[in-house]
Amino acid sequence: MPPIPVRPGVYKIHAHIIGPGALVTATEFAVKYGAPVIVDRVNPLPIEQEWVIEPTEPVPGAPYVVRLAVHESAALVIAEEKLFVNSVPRPEWSKFTFEAVLGGVKILSEKGLAFNAGYRGQQIELVEPKPEFQQTWTLEFVRPIDEE
Repeated sequence: MPPIPVRPGVYKIHAHIIGPGALVTATEFAVKYGAPVIVDRVNPLPIEQEWVIEPTEPVPGAPYVVRLAVHESAALVIAEEKLFVNSVPRPEWSKFTFEAVLGGVKILSEKGLAFNAGYRGQQIELVEPKPEFQQTWTLEFVRPIDEE
């Protein structure tokens, strides 16, 4: 499938897993590559669960970067095919595209690997894309970026 455009803004990213609702969440404790990014229960603390999605440059078809809404330099990075959030220079932020799939979107890395979450609390892994619900996500638009 071709990539789809995403409106720049602040989002909550919902995982499609069995059980209670889960959101992409930055954990509190950093390890070697930054703070692991997991899927966890819907939590009222936006500091951990609201993400800015914006294009890398203002041209149609540009890939996107994803960062914490409350921290302008803490963005998603990929290490060892897992997702982390870390405060690194913008050129080191990982880039992503989005594809429409049945029931939501698939989030793909520059290497074409898909976000995957098998259960609540699992660190998000990047795997070969397959038509599996663990690789399907819902982007919930919360507000425009300038209203952070």
